[in-house]
Amino acid sequence: MPTEIIVSILTGLGTLAGVLISNSRSQAVTETRLEELTREVREHNNFARRMPVVEEQIKVANHRIADLEALMRGGKP
Repeated sequence: MPTEIIVSILTGLGTLAGVLISNSRSQAVTETRLEELTREVREHNNFARRMPVVEEQIKVANHRIADLEALMRGGKP
């Protein structure tokens, strides 16, 4: 009878150790993925902040090109 109790306790401890090890590895993978996603979101946000500036610069460039084309045809801008 005492042998069965000892075996049960050892089995429980072994199972507990396995679960703890598995959870720590899973947590490490989750943290790594979260760090990667955070980096990607920061890159996207930086891109999103710059886009209106780029759009305005393109708009200005298009107007300047149109003005130059009008001058080349002999007209007024």
